[in-house]
Amino acid sequence: MADFFQFEADFVDSLRCIPMQVRCKLDTCGIKLKLSDWNQMTTAKRQALVELPCTTETEIQSYGEHIQQLVVQRTGIPATKLPIEPHPAWLDSATLPANLQEKAQEIGVTLTQQHWATLTPLQRFALIKLSHPGHENENFKRAIAEFNLL
Repeated sequence: MADFFQFEADFVDSLRCIPMQVRCKLDTCGIKLKLSDWNQMTTAKRQALVELPCTTETEIQSYGEHIQQLVVQRTGIPATKLPIEPHPAWLDSATLPANLQEKAQEIGVTLTQQHWATLTPLQRFALIKLSHPGHENENFKRAIAEFNLL
């Protein structure tokens, strides 16, 4: 099942941008996928990347190999491999990342450990990604509102 966030609504129909659920899978399997590589794929291929599972070790390996094949087919060059975080922050419901709390405070929101624990791993992933420097602040605010954290 595809879980898209409301803050992604302006591009999920066309999949012109990489949705958070795919970005989470990319981080899980250690692949950096450029937006230009994503956009060279057909909509059907992009949709398959949304739907393919990436949870078990076998699925994670298979997902990474599949993406590499797609990128090489389109560009002739494999996607960059990234280190895989052994204990990603989005899977740790007990520890609210300090930099995320700081980002929330910049927009006047105080996140608590209780808030963090109620979020799904994908919601936590989205907040972590959207809190990185250089990210569009508007989507961070939208995600905070969408996740009922105001």
